[in-house]
Amino acid sequence: MTDLSDLYQELILDHSRKPHNFRKLEGADHTCEGVNPLCGDQITLYLKLEKDVIKDITFEGAGCAISKASASLMTDSVKQRTKAEVETLFDKFHHMVTGEGTPPDPIEMGKLAAFSGVSDYPARVKCASLAWHTLRAALSEKKETVSTEEPVSPS
Repeated sequence: MTDLSDLYQELILDHSRKPHNFRKLEGADHTCEGVNPLCGDQITLYLKLEKDVIKDITFEGAGCAISKASASLMTDSVKQRTKAEVETLFDKFHHMVTGEGTPPDPIEMGKLAAFSGVSDYPARVKCASLAWHTLRAALSEKKETVSTEEPVSPS
């Protein structure tokens, strides 16, 4: 189990240092900002949708390693998925990082399973979930900034 934990930690650190899709997306048709005031994480998501499919997604921002890695892996994971598929993945990710409900199959979660240990550190749950809540708001076309210190209602 330690080897797997080490591998997950390495994956998170790698995505934090060299995040994928870290840039402003020109021509984005959906954008949303998110903040985690307790940790200082800030994110702006940019999306291009075609019908209900995310054709491209990028982000900019600053934050802790968990927040940045989560945004990086999330953008990789949701490209070419429909809004419904993203909502299902959001629910699974949220169950995994909060430890609430039935945990998803780690194989099904792929690289996102690297965040499975976050549930052991309640203060880090908001770091890991900020990008996901911001994505959910962007897909709902909400214009206000998402904050981890406010209740996030389902779309």
